[in-house]
Amino acid sequence: MHIFEIQTTNKLREAAFIKQNKEKWLEFEKSLYSSGEKKPERLADLFIQINNDLAYAQTYYPKSNVIRYLNGLATTSYHKIYGQRKSKKGLAGFWAYEVPMIMFQYRKYFYFSFALFFLMIIIGVFSSIYEPQFVRSILGDGYVNMTEDNIQNGDPLAVYNNTSTFGDFNSFFLIAMNNLRVGLMSFLYGLFGGIGSMYFMLVNGVMVGSFQYMFFEKGHFFLSLRTIWMHGAMEIFAMCIEIGAGILMGTSYIFPGILTRWQAFFQKGKAALKIVISTIPFTLAAALIEGYLTQYANEMPIVLAGFIVLGTFGFISWYYLIYPHFVFRKSQKDISYLLKEVAYEKD
Repeated sequence: MHIFEIQTTNKLREAAFIKQNKEKWLEFEKSLYSSGEKKPERLADLFIQINNDLAYAQTYYPKSNVIRYLNGLATTSYHKIYGQRKSKKGLAGFWAYEVPMIMFQYRKYFYFSFALFFLMIIIGVFSSIYEPQFVRSILGDGYVNMTEDNIQNGDPLAVYNNTSTFGDFNSFFLIAMNNLRVGLMSFLYGLFGGIGSMYFMLVNGVMVGSFQYMFFEKGHFFLSLRTIWMHGAMEIFAMCIEIGAGILMGTSYIFPGILTRWQAFFQKGKAALKIVISTIPFTLAAALIEGYLTQYANEMPIVLAGFIVLGTFGFISWYYLIYPHFVFRKSQKDISYLLKEVAYEKD
């Protein structure tokens, strides 16, 4: 038998495997994401079948996309069953398990968001290097002129000084509302096939790159780093997460896999919304730092400023990029125990 005939036969068998089990998978998925309560025993029965199908697919169709789909179902179902049995509900379960598992399951979307952000920064920097007027075209003449005046007056980042009539709290409130609005818009614009969110990334990434280069060119690069990134570490990181969530939601109905477009949009849209909700405390924390601390960055000991920048960046990076891997590995270790437990109860 020729290689082409073998490949064709395998594809036909894979198609038959998917057709035979598709309804069961969709029924199981619906039970996972529906608002109604399902009995853990029923979910456990379906869970065993899904894992059997996953093992079969890994053996006979190792390069199939169906493996990724079934693995996602198995992981999500474990959380559902285990959460019901151990009563891990509420805010604790949301932060400790649900958000990290979503981040792990759809991590490629967020990796793409960060890669796109760094690419836009590079474009902003090189555009500013080779086109001196580029910074003005991005930031506006008014902002650039104001910054140049501040530099001449000996306070390059005076724009961050608190000039609010009602004090620090008013600054915090206005900054927080603006950042929450921008974050929500960058997510919702992803409805248009993810293009709207990517546009937000393009604009903000290029702006950050050109903004940083402007201070580098003026000889105030390190001052700008400790001032801007004191609050920007969490603010910009959260923005990248929100844009990644927008891309996840917007591309769900374009690439639905074996699901219907509506099912794919509902599943991934719900997951993306939860991720956006999870960024709210980080956005508020960034606004708190900007409203109360950033204005003192120039007077602050560099060690303290560095601690705030690296501490905030390290924590949010750990939670969204590192911690999900630990949670996933733990869930995989517990799956075998759960299967044995279910089998024992059935006997």
